[in-house]
Amino acid sequence: MSSVKRILVCKLRHHGDVLLASPVFSNLKKSYPDAHIDAYIYKDTHPMLEGHPAIDDYVFYDKKIKNAPKLKKLIYEYKLLKEIKRRSYDLVINLTEGDRGALAASFSKARIRVGFDPEGSGMKGKKSCYTHITKKCHGLRHTVERDLDVLRTLKIFPKTDERDLTFEISEDATSKVKMLLEMHDTAPYEYILFHPVSRWLFKCLPEKTIADVASYFTRKGFKIILSASNDPLEMQMNEKIQKLVASENVIDFSGKTSLKELGALIKLSKLLICVDSVPLHIASALKAPVLALFGPTSEKNWAPWNNPNAKVFAKDFICRPCYMPGCGGSLKSDCLEAITPIDIIKEAEHLLHTLPLRTLQSVKSSPR
Repeated sequence: MSSVKRILVCKLRHHGDVLLASPVFSNLKKSYPDAHIDAYIYKDTHPMLEGHPAIDDYVFYDKKIKNAPKLKKLIYEYKLLKEIKRRSYDLVINLTEGDRGALAASFSKARIRVGFDPEGSGMKGKKSCYTHITKKCHGLRHTVERDLDVLRTLKIFPKTDERDLTFEISEDATSKVKMLLEMHDTAPYEYILFHPVSRWLFKCLPEKTIADVASYFTRKGFKIILSASNDPLEMQMNEKIQKLVASENVIDFSGKTSLKELGALIKLSKLLICVDSVPLHIASALKAPVLALFGPTSEKNWAPWNNPNAKVFAKDFICRPCYMPGCGGSLKSDCLEAITPIDIIKEAEHLLHTLPLRTLQSVKSSPR
């Protein structure tokens, strides 16, 4: 397939999913070093791939159009498909089972079109959108490997050391975070970062549990930083945690950092403690220390990837992973409620005592 000169990879999913697809682009560039490679993603997930050295350009889908009148939405989507066709791709890959990526593949008229076996789901005739079909693994399989299966369909077999995630952080983002830390009299690598929130609240532990852990580490002399997006529910959760700890050594950065700045905050932390959410994947890309707490979702699918400084903790419940929004749809998950502050402290202490010493000098001189 040496004649492949233009490639489009579709990954219309949430932020974490998009970051986990980053090795696909790296391996495509290695196999087709002269090819022009584009990514078709939701506009708001752009920071997850922005700066990726293997990506030349983007096709953005603005999710805000989903709330527009039907005719306006249809015109918008038709123009997008026309733009994809205009770019004359030789190879189009759809990394999801979604109809939108399948339509992009079909409409592109690319000579090679690869997607997952729809197995009867979605729009009628979806299978005919592709020239190559990737079989889905129905067991538990990490999302990174699942995405790379599409390349394996094309006889591209990445080696273990070629499957790392890529997340680029600008000097401006790092400088802003260092300035924020300085404003709060906090030094790099001397604070523990807590990201206890997720867009799916059923993946979050009780505020009291997180507050008790934060209290323990403040008594040990650590600064604690809480992070979250600007979503009101996430910010409210962190506000409750801060009030429960009631310590000047707990700093709330909720809604104050961009995704790139969150990456810098993770990179400069002593340790990240989080639930199954985007930050654990950013930590994997950066090889940063992270303790990831899992409940109803599966660490087999979403655990930290290729990160020797990571640890997963989950309770051994026979029903997990269930992927339910709380037990019986209640938005409360027993497998998370059962995780105690002592559980988290024990795992975090173990990580802190076994990790290499992290200082500004040691991190600057070590390879990423």
